[in-house]
Amino acid sequence: MSEILRKGDHADVMLLLEGTFPYVSGGVSSWVNQMIRAFPELRFGIVFIGSRREDYGDMAYALPDNVVHLETHYLYDFPPPPMVHGTRGDADAFAASDRLHDMLREPGQEARAGELIRELMPALREGGALGEDAFLYSQRAWQTITDQYRRFCTDPSFTDYFWTVRIMHKPLWQLVRIADNLIPARVYHTVSTGYAGFLGAMLRYRNQRPLLVSEHGIYTKERKIDLFQSQWIRDNRNIFERDISQISYFRELWVRFFETLGRVCYDAGDDIVALYEGNRVRQVIDGAPAERTRSIPNGINLPRLAALRDRRAPGVPPVLCLIGRVVPIKDIKTFIRAMLTVVRHYPDAEGWIAGPEDEDPEYARECRSLAQSLGLGDKLKFLGFQRIDDLLPKVGVLVLSSISEALPLVVLEGYAAGVPCVTTDVGSCSELVFGLPGEDAALGASGDVVRIADPAALASAALGLLQDPQRWHAAQAAGIARVERYYTQDRMVGSYRDLYQRLMAQPDGPGHAGQPRSGNPARCPVHGGG
Repeated sequence: MSEILRKGDHADVMLLLEGTFPYVSGGVSSWVNQMIRAFPELRFGIVFIGSRREDYGDMAYALPDNVVHLETHYLYDFPPPPMVHGTRGDADAFAASDRLHDMLREPGQEARAGELIRELMPALREGGALGEDAFLYSQRAWQTITDQYRRFCTDPSFTDYFWTVRIMHKPLWQLVRIADNLIPARVYHTVSTGYAGFLGAMLRYRNQRPLLVSEHGIYTKERKIDLFQSQWIRDNRNIFERDISQISYFRELWVRFFETLGRVCYDAGDDIVALYEGNRVRQVIDGAPAERTRSIPNGINLPRLAALRDRRAPGVPPVLCLIGRVVPIKDIKTFIRAMLTVVRHYPDAEGWIAGPEDEDPEYARECRSLAQSLGLGDKLKFLGFQRIDDLLPKVGVLVLSSISEALPLVVLEGYAAGVPCVTTDVGSCSELVFGLPGEDAALGASGDVVRIADPAALASAALGLLQDPQRWHAAQAAGIARVERYYTQDRMVGSYRDLYQRLMAQPDGPGHAGQPRSGNPARCPVHGGG
């Protein structure tokens, strides 16, 4: 299912967005909105890629005026299958596809696999030797699937294997159609790997215009977490066939699929951006050429948020607030359990959960039921989506209990508004709280960091701040100093302005995606790390 909601004829920057802006609020979407508005002189196009239309509501953001093009595509809204006739299939093309799959299973073959993927991309087009009809309905495709099943599948169900392979690959041909019909752009900018990144790679090779890859989190890592938690992936092995030390074959198959999409995207990227050094290193481990990588931390609108400090009442508000979507990756349940300990030791304390509950309604219901079963009553409030300008002046400690993050904007926003934090040890949170070695660390701790899924430690750390005003004020001062020195919007926007200008100025032509740049592109422009 596809729709063009705003039609342009060309764009300076074409954003390739998977499951984010403008239909999902917070996190990456807020950053995208911030970036578009920071460059009013540029014409932005947007390709939004989602799962199914029913999974998304209305737009969560008003489109800025400089968004000249918006089209939406839902990869799992499959139309009814057409009436088709089977074909034999191109033996040479499928043999090349078989070689590719073998390479992807062999360590050290990543470079050769990337070259072969580039060679095979034209064959994916409609009517091509590896086009959708050839994959879905040819005799050669059936032979490939049955051979792969016999050679590698450790799950006894061929039916599940057959449909997993078809469902896994079918969206790729929709991405081919998107690439065929998309308006021209001077730069393609994907904010993840995955399906959006694969689309970016196709556009890069097809149109010979640069591709910028910037990741908030590491997409492949986040998909692994989703896949390990998912209930829809079957495991048909009986109790004697299972090895509890191994994940199910179909989970492993999906993981390899997304790892491959990630390598294709990194291989095509002219510049590859991470939010912090740890993620830059992870990108390199996952296949990104080190010379094309760099770190650009998030930045916040400091003047607007700093003004919120004047709205704070004297003292330390006994309020712990988690700002974020009510979804499993945010581990809301750990925060709820921590609040039981907090209120037992500090009866005046309250816990607030401020974020939308519509992304995973079942999980939201479980969270509300947990709070009720623990007898938290009015000590724990689900506030829904809130404007941080109204919220932050009333908060004593910002809490982040996630099991995965990159560089969370909400922590920076809290610092700017004068709110210390307690976070789990995920992503860049440790360096946000304690600073990188040197001048950053000398600013002091702006809160505390605890282990993942440890309600007792989370409660203890929060109480340590709430009940010690001297420590709380020291953490507040450290957070303000850190965000003012290292994490402003001006710094971030300036870095992306340099990238956009350099990439847009590149002439058309094949060139070499990701040719090493002058200087040291792996150097962190904020902290100077490499």
